[in-house]
Amino acid sequence: MTVKQLSMPQLVEGCLESGIPGVGLWREPVQTYGVDATAKLVRDAGLTVTTLCRGGFFTAIDPDERTAALADNRRAIEEAAALGTEVLVLVSGGLPPGSKDLHGARERIADALGELGPYAEQHGVRLAIEPLHPMYASDRCVVSTLAQALDLAERFPAHQVGVTVDTYHIWWDDQAPAQIARAGAGGRIHTFQLADWTTPLPEGVLNGRGQIGDGAIDMREWQSYVEAAGYTGPIEVELFNDELWARDGREVLAETAARFVEHTA
Repeated sequence: MTVKQLSMPQLVEGCLESGIPGVGLWREPVQTYGVDATAKLVRDAGLTVTTLCRGGFFTAIDPDERTAALADNRRAIEEAAALGTEVLVLVSGGLPPGSKDLHGARERIADALGELGPYAEQHGVRLAIEPLHPMYASDRCVVSTLAQALDLAERFPAHQVGVTVDTYHIWWDDQAPAQIARAGAGGRIHTFQLADWTTPLPEGVLNGRGQIGDGAIDMREWQSYVEAAGYTGPIEVELFNDELWARDGREVLAETAARFVEHTA
């Protein structure tokens, strides 16, 4: 998504040019290019698919909507397996229209995980709950902290359900370092993502993720927490940013790789 202006072949070529060994993919562009075609393209280039995003949106009350969400998540699991990634990132969903019941919404997430965890395991895929900043709680994700994400994940085996650690969403939380250690002790850090926090936020706030080094987050500090917790997997950069999307994608990709080197260990 950092360079969503690139086609799938352009993305692969750009990664190779910039020395980027792996890529986290999103379902929409994968489906547009074709799941099997994407898998072959990435595999032939020698790249690793680090994660697939996204599954989730489990909080619907309507039975038909719930059934449709579970079916879509099963397809997402199958797509992840076809792409050769072990991790499906979950954005859990916000409050249903007219509801103010955060507890009920979180319990419906747990119910969905209970159904999907074994299915994911059968396909060699792990589910990674991503807590989102509280500003998204009403419309996008009622899971706002790593503690909340782990409280859900720990109801299930670690090889089925863990968490996503994303600097953009947790940097403000002084409890997050301890929760990263908790997640690491349980083998539940399934992916680690970087994005910076810059202000003012844009209208709608969704596309406000800053380029690494442009904002308030100390990337090395958060990297140290995750590595101290035992995480040795890929580090992704995931930026939703209209200004970056308006630029030449290969230039953005090269810049992002350079910023990664500059601002991480």
